Amino acid sequence: MTNGPVRGASSLFEALYDDDDAVVRALRAGASAESRDEEGTTALYLASVQDLPGAVRILLAAGADPNRASGPEAGDLPLCGAACGGHAEVVGALLSAGAEPDLSEEFGFTALRWAAGLGHARVAEALLAHGADPSLPGPQGEVPLVVAAGRGSVHTVRALLRHGARGLSPALDEARRMLTVDVEQELRDGLRRLYGDEGHERAVRRTPVDGGVTVTVELLRDGEPFASQDLQTGHGAIATLLENELGLRAPFEELAVRALRGGGPGLDNWLVAVGTLWLRGDEETFQAAAAWTADADPLRRAFGVEVLARLGFGTGGRPFADRAVPLLRESAGSSDPATAEAAARALDRYVGVPGE
Repeated sequence: MTNGPVRGASSLFEALYDDDDAVVRALRAGASAESRDEEGTTALYLASVQDLPGAVRILLAAGADPNRASGPEAGDLPLCGAACGGHAEVVGALLSAGAEPDLSEEFGFTALRWAAGLGHARVAEALLAHGADPSLPGPQGEVPLVVAAGRGSVHTVRALLRHGARGLSPALDEARRMLTVDVEQELRDGLRRLYGDEGHERAVRRTPVDGGVTVTVELLRDGEPFASQDLQTGHGAIATLLENELGLRAPFEELAVRALRGGGPGLDNWLVAVGTLWLRGDEETFQAAAAWTADADPLRRAFGVEVLARLGFGTGGRPFADRAVPLLRESAGSSDPATAEAAARALDRYVGVPGE
């Protein structure tokens, strides 16, 4: 590799900001697919971090090395740059072209470490499918499962578990720790440590993402964001998944707290707790669910109804049908729409039970 910018580099870099046809024209005019700008940034790296999958494929087809480092200190990798941005299509293209999934950048970050820390589950899936080590430590010795657990990304944790990631116990400790934390305050404190508290305005957003909620805190200057941090909030589901993997049994009341803390029906914290209780299928769980259906909190009532919907079905029968059906009928007449709808759906699962 030469030390200076490659001939035709400027036209190729300009083409990246145009369209794929312009990239092809620049290459045909003599620009090298390995072009670098004055700072040593490669065209492939720029296309990767800018999420330009078409340009990435064109450069790779023209001979760009997916493992060539970029930047002034040659410390940046295209795969890591794409993983950091959550650019799953680009990551897939780089891996298909031979990018080595476990190469680390200057400070010891691998692509999987970036994906785990930022909750990019689709990127993590792609990396793992192409042989990334699910337990390769990060720059401070942290394993991806612990990082993903702290991030609150349920889908990333599931992907790592499917690929045999180590570190279940410390990951569980981290998920449980995060359950004691006010996520918004954690983000505010993180920004304060970085930028001080010079009267910055703050904005908070809660966005449904991948079966959960992502909380983002932004610092504003003249009404415009200039810094932000975010976390996902699937820590309840993650703790339960890890407990299940380790053969641990959380108290049923703790599972209810996790489900309700996470935002309600249909989200991962709720679904994982409900599914875990379904599989228990014991008298203790039935008694708890029956009590929840009579609770003053409508969300807790709906939770109890959903637990009753398939409690013990994993045994091949419906062991609580004779007691669950009357409770569900009563809940179906609730004035609370969420409870009534959940009860109606649950009763559908008991079709054919005597008295129905």
